[in-house]
Amino acid sequence: MIINLRNSNYSRSINIIFATLLILNCFMGFNTNLRVGVLGGGQLGRMLLQSAININIDLKMMDGDPNAPCSKLVSDFVVGDLEDFEAVYEFGKQCDILTIEIEKVNIEAMKKLQSEGVKVYPQPEIIEIIQDKRVQKQFYQDHDIPTAPFILTEDRAHLEKLSNKFPAVHKIGKGGYDGRGVQVIKSKDDLKKGFDAPSLLEEFVPFRKELAVIVSRNENGEVNSFPVVEMVFHPEHNLVEYLLSPAIIEKSEEKKAKRVAVDIIQKLGMVGILAVEMFLTKDNEILVNEIAPRPHNSGHQSIEGNFVSQYDQHLRAILNLPLGDTSTKISSAMVNVLGEDGFTGDAKYEGMEEVMKIAGASVHLYGKKLTKPFRKMGHVTITDPSLTSLKRKIEQVKSTLKVKA
Repeated sequence: MIINLRNSNYSRSINIIFATLLILNCFMGFNTNLRVGVLGGGQLGRMLLQSAININIDLKMMDGDPNAPCSKLVSDFVVGDLEDFEAVYEFGKQCDILTIEIEKVNIEAMKKLQSEGVKVYPQPEIIEIIQDKRVQKQFYQDHDIPTAPFILTEDRAHLEKLSNKFPAVHKIGKGGYDGRGVQVIKSKDDLKKGFDAPSLLEEFVPFRKELAVIVSRNENGEVNSFPVVEMVFHPEHNLVEYLLSPAIIEKSEEKKAKRVAVDIIQKLGMVGILAVEMFLTKDNEILVNEIAPRPHNSGHQSIEGNFVSQYDQHLRAILNLPLGDTSTKISSAMVNVLGEDGFTGDAKYEGMEEVMKIAGASVHLYGKKLTKPFRKMGHVTITDPSLTSLKRKIEQVKSTLKVKA
C-alpha cells in the first residue's frame, strides 16, 4: 500500500511533531535567567563573578562576613553562616543551581536541596569526601589513585606511638585550610606540633616538584584539563608563594599528571572544576597530595595565560555548556600577594606603581580592607614568552609589592 504523505493524516501529524520540536529547540537555548547561587563570597567568588558577567548570569552569594570581597559587587548578597543548615537551605531554595567557592559548607542542607530538584555542583556527597582529609585519602587508596602511604591517627597519644614513622607529615582530618592543619613531624621533639584530634600521618615524600592540575567535567560527561603548573611554597607557612605555567617537566610526566587528574574527577563523577595537587617524586612518580572541588589558587594565572580561565570553565561545567579551550596562550606565572609579617590593620599597598610598570604584569587585588600576616590579599599574573625573563619578573614582584598596615 502506498501512503500519500501530502494529503494523509499521517503527514499532518508528522508536520505537527516537527513544528513542535522546532519551537521547543528555540526555547531550549542558553538560559541567562538561571538563578545561580554561590556559597562563599571571597576572592574566588569575586573572580567567578567577573566571568559570570561576561555571559549575562546574575550570581547570588552568601557569606558569613558582611564585608566579604563580593558583598558590594553582587546584586544579591546574603549574610549567613555557611555551616548552618537553615541558612544554607533557605538560600539554596531560591536557586536553580547551587555551587561553592569554599568547602566549609553544610552538607546535609545541600543534600536536601539536591533531593528537592536544585542542581548542586559539585555534588554534596563529593564535597563531604573532600571535607575530611582522612576520608579523602581513603578514597584514593580504595580507587587505586597514587598517593603517599598513610596511617589514620585518633589523637596525640596515638601519634606518640608512631615515632618509628618519623619524619612524616601530620594532617588534621577536618578544618584545615590555606596551610593550617598541616605539620611536619621530624622527630619526637615535634610531637607537640601534632594534632590532638582525628588526623592522618603521611609518609614524608622526597619530591622534586609540587604540581597541580585543574580538571573540569560537565553534566554530559565531557572532561578537560588545564596544563600542569609548578608550585613553589613559602618555606614556613605552607602557602603557594608563586607558580609557573606550564610546569617545567618532561612530556611523559605532564601526561601522567593529567591522566591522574582526569581519573579522579571521573571516578568521583563530579560536575564542576577540581584542583588536584600532586608531588613529582625523585623517582619520577606522580602522587596525589590533596584535591579541592572549586576554583583554586593554582589556577589564577589562567585568566591571562590561557584561552579560557578556570572561572569561565567552572561556569561552563555547572551550566552544562561545552568546555572551553584550556591551551596556553603564553607562558605565565602567578605571585601571591600576602600580608607582610608583623602588620595587622587597614591594608596599604607599597610598590604598586613599580609593579604596574612591569611588562606583562596584571594585578588582581581581592577587596580585603584588613591585612594580617600571610593573609592572601591578591595576586599578580605575569606573562612572558621567555622563561628567564619570567623568573626575573617573579623576583621583582616578590621584592617590590608589599602589603602593610
